[in-house]
Amino acid sequence: MSNELALVMSQLEHTKRIDKKKLVEAIQAALSSAAKKIYGAGQEVDVEFDELNYEFKAFYLKEVVEEVSDNNTQLTLAEARKLDKEAEVGGVIKVRIPAEQFGRIAAQTAKQVIVQRVQDAERQSVYDQFKEKEGDLITGSVLRYEGRNVIISLGDTEALMPAKEQVPRERYSTGERMKFLVLEVRKTLKGPAIIVSRAHPNLVRKLFELEVPEIYEGSVKIESVAREPGARTKISVRAMGDDRIDAVGACVGVKGIRVQNIVDEIRGEKVDIVRWDDDPHNYLSNSLSPAKIARIIFHPEIQSAEVIVPNDQLSLAIGKKGQNARLAARLTGIKIDIKNEEQHTQEERARMDAHFQEISQETPEGLAEAKIEAPSAGAAGLTDEEKKAAPPDEIDEGAVKGETIPEAPELKKDAEGMPDIPPSPVVSEGPEGEGSDNV
Repeated sequence: MSNELALVMSQLEHTKRIDKKKLVEAIQAALSSAAKKIYGAGQEVDVEFDELNYEFKAFYLKEVVEEVSDNNTQLTLAEARKLDKEAEVGGVIKVRIPAEQFGRIAAQTAKQVIVQRVQDAERQSVYDQFKEKEGDLITGSVLRYEGRNVIISLGDTEALMPAKEQVPRERYSTGERMKFLVLEVRKTLKGPAIIVSRAHPNLVRKLFELEVPEIYEGSVKIESVAREPGARTKISVRAMGDDRIDAVGACVGVKGIRVQNIVDEIRGEKVDIVRWDDDPHNYLSNSLSPAKIARIIFHPEIQSAEVIVPNDQLSLAIGKKGQNARLAARLTGIKIDIKNEEQHTQEERARMDAHFQEISQETPEGLAEAKIEAPSAGAAGLTDEEKKAAPPDEIDEGAVKGETIPEAPELKKDAEGMPDIPPSPVVSEGPEGEGSDNV
């Protein structure tokens, strides 16, 4: 067993990266537990490893007493002195378990422990290896479908790509190699679970970092990425520190070679590269490219903006099924309401009409609430001093002077009950037909 065990442990140490010391400790613990099951739970067993001979040795642990009450755990001083001349009452003596009794147990237990430790070590190694790659790109090949999920081969291990992390219009053929984004690595009872994605926005971000040296070096920074997998992606970039660097041009590359390599990797998905700007008006206008913007009205209290575009640019600004507007809103973090100039003019006119109508309705109600009376209503009861002190807009001039308005005389009526109106003092009666000329 010693030669075989030495060979196995040496191989594990080099190929599986299993620490020999930890493996020895695990085997010792397993052998001790197995021996207790055979010789009784109350029997203390100690297992030692002989590194020179690559051999495990097992010992009973017995207490030295004057009078033995339990033969399994105790022995007399005389018996103890045969094993150790310096033994004393109250001490503990190690009694070697015969090799023929322990050999079979040791072999079986060592095999089980080694197999288990190898599996644990492999799982831990895989977990450590891919845990460091969370958020990074990795190349793998399509292995098989399991329901709607796709199993990806990563060499010595497998990864899972759930249905929600797949691009809707992509079809994955067995053996096809492509790049994936490592989303998450977690431990499970069956080993490490590696979740990968082809639909996450950071896949495009990492592809740009891989393809554009300026981004990798830090002279160009990706500010934001908005993506609808399989259809379109918008990415905003800015130059860091050096204004001479064209951030958009660096991402596009000579004759568009850099961005074309990325488009090929994501199967023809459109990519818009937007220039980032610290002015929200310019940034929002750039994000809605290729549409032309007439003006933008910001509402900072609710993080939204009204975007007014020429009449012929409305459909271009909104995009197919609202795609361009949605991506621009995600890219900038601003809620966007796009209108053409005609719609905006009509809404402004309707808003003004409603405002004036509201004012006209509120004015009579305000006057009634103010209880405004006729100027002379309360002036008659004022004293002379109060009349002189009162403002002229509260009492009429006649009331201040103490004058009263004479009542109209009652008109006499004829026999038919019609009022008898006296002639005008201005027009005098004359011959028939001349009354209208003497004014």
